[in-house]
Amino acid sequence: MAPIGASSARLKGKLKLILCNYKMMRMFTIVAECSRCGEHFSCDKALTVCTKCGGVLLFRYDLAGAAEKISKNILKKRKDTFWKFIELLPLSSSASIVSIGEPYTPILRFSGSTFKNLYVKDDGRLRTGTFKARGMAVAVSKIKELGVKRVAIPSAGNAAAALAAYGAKAGMEIYAFMPKDVPESNLKECVYLGAKVYLVDGLINHAAEIVGRLRGKYGWFDFSTNKQPYRYEGYKAMAFEVAEQFSWDLPDSIFFPTGGGEGIIGLWKGFKELVELGWTRKIPRLIIVQSSGCAPFVKAYGRGESEVRETWKNAQTIAAGLRVPRPYGSYLVLRAIKETKGTAVAVDDEEIVSSMKTFFKKGLYACPEASSTLAALNKLEDEGPFDPDEKILLYLTGNAMKYFDVMTMEKHKISVLRKDAASLT
Repeated sequence: MAPIGASSARLKGKLKLILCNYKMMRMFTIVAECSRCGEHFSCDKALTVCTKCGGVLLFRYDLAGAAEKISKNILKKRKDTFWKFIELLPLSSSASIVSIGEPYTPILRFSGSTFKNLYVKDDGRLRTGTFKARGMAVAVSKIKELGVKRVAIPSAGNAAAALAAYGAKAGMEIYAFMPKDVPESNLKECVYLGAKVYLVDGLINHAAEIVGRLRGKYGWFDFSTNKQPYRYEGYKAMAFEVAEQFSWDLPDSIFFPTGGGEGIIGLWKGFKELVELGWTRKIPRLIIVQSSGCAPFVKAYGRGESEVRETWKNAQTIAAGLRVPRPYGSYLVLRAIKETKGTAVAVDDEEIVSSMKTFFKKGLYACPEASSTLAALNKLEDEGPFDPDEKILLYLTGNAMKYFDVMTMEKHKISVLRKDAASLT
């Protein structure tokens, strides 16, 4: 597999040298806007959801002004880290950046498929092993700038691990609430990074209820998925990065594994901003992938509903990050699918494991969530909605190394040899 363009370039020098190039730049954030009722909120205080209707807040920018000051040629000269887009992030200064080293992740051509232009982007190479590092890098940087010192998060595992890493770097007090069957690697990460960890006898939605219920008592900022506007901005940079790596000629379709939906909302937001900047002309078709063991978005999309109205019962899947029974702010995910003429697909755990093995043999250590993208492509290919010449990107959101403790095998069937074995019997 050959890397495309700048995606294979390694960060050179120390991050401080990279970031010093961004000092004294004009930032273009204007306001946080409710995505449901349109109410505006100041960016100068810590924000959660709309105080009028409970809608999801999204940052808005002076993109016309940004287009006059920033160009694709200017970006090309900067180091390949998503901080190169800092003017289009909600920070007031580069001095606010909290970083543990965030390189561009590679885009690779995927061979052995009937599709001539099939690619993967491997975010498993980020510092904490998943794309969650993007959202947490920007979010922690901003709330530190706002003076927040204590943060709590309900998580299926990877978001908590990423927050623990960036929170530790920022000197924050981190509280992580996770289902008691969370992958052990995520649990160990959080503990070793100094987070205060609590396991919940339930799912992520139950953990979220605890965080919300105890917020007033313990005084933490709630970092729940879709209940603050900051994490989207890190995920938005995925769109910017993908666009530059494809020389601004975007894929026709992107497959993205979806649990709570922050990633797909951020990706969609980023592509919309690129169009408004005049840097691209189209937005890829966004195809979200879920597990058949927990597929509330697929169910709502199939029914033509504008939001998830029912909690998914008996949620269970090997892909822990896809086990979100009733996502908050679901209307934005379904809106993103509709506006981009995308779709929502559910795949079985057996299909996910099979796709993991395929990725492994290609040298890609894709986690279960990430592997669902290939399973979904195979399923849709059988139904025939794609042109063989279509440019397709599978977004690999995390590394399988974080999941080996939940991957099953029949160890008793593996032969054990005597120390003096003379043959394989």
